[in-house]
Amino acid sequence: MSPEAHYFRQDYLRVPDGAELYYQVSGDGLPGMVLCDGLGCDGFAWKYLSPYLARRHRVLRWHYRGHGRSGNPDDHSRVGMIYTCDDLQRVMDAAGLERGVIFGHSMGVQVALEFHRRYASRVAGLVLLCGSYGNPLDTFHDSTALKRLFPFIRRVVERYPQQSARIIHAALRTELTVQLAITLEMNRERIARNDLGPYFDHLAKMDPVVFVRTLESLAEHNAWDHLSHVDVPTLIIAGEKDRFTPGWVSQKMADRIPGAELVLIPDGTHTAPLEAPGLVELKVERFLRERLGVRTNGAARPALDVGA
Repeated sequence: MSPEAHYFRQDYLRVPDGAELYYQVSGDGLPGMVLCDGLGCDGFAWKYLSPYLARRHRVLRWHYRGHGRSGNPDDHSRVGMIYTCDDLQRVMDAAGLERGVIFGHSMGVQVALEFHRRYASRVAGLVLLCGSYGNPLDTFHDSTALKRLFPFIRRVVERYPQQSARIIHAALRTELTVQLAITLEMNRERIARNDLGPYFDHLAKMDPVVFVRTLESLAEHNAWDHLSHVDVPTLIIAGEKDRFTPGWVSQKMADRIPGAELVLIPDGTHTAPLEAPGLVELKVERFLRERLGVRTNGAARPALDVGA
């Protein structure tokens, strides 16, 4: 029987400003693995990697403010990068993790880097997947179009929150939206429909004001100046065809972080952990073994298994 079957706990942590944060801990063994989501996500990207890691390690998954099962603070303006990093160290305390390997997907990459800047003693290593070091709207689809459009979108959402929520809910609940996303942004040959569905289900339920305020903080955040000070083993995984975070952004990040290793997933997109779970597991396994002196289960799925 696998270790994660022996240990699983989920709970809520209320932080000083009233936000109630959901977290779950599975498996056991050190170092712990801490998984940080992308914007508007409640853990869908970790479908395969999380149980794989939990075979030999304590794995902490949690939801940001206003995401998934976590609530909002009493003051709804208290969302964004600074609060997220403070929340993470509190959730690690609650999970009994003094230090951990911090994994980040998409927005989670910026969270992981900023967390290292603020709480370096709690970071044993970094695994950064399909994300940027900062200002992601500047490079989205290799264009600044979304950056220019975003202030208008934010104003509309904040002025008409209920109407925006109804429109977004209706749009994201259609099969057409899911299929368009798979066709235009993902590798249709490698991602399963039921792997992506949970993301749209969650996003449709999310408060759009929380979403745009979190995105605003994300868009303004930049950890470029900190990259040269990252002093822990770092693995960067990028999708060769990721248009949300172009590969050259990951290359710049790898060049600036001392000793960082860059892995490019062939034909991978922004959802590479779901498109090539076996390959991601193998690269993470090797990184943990060679750079941190630890291992997971040593038996990753075949590298080309897409986890249908």
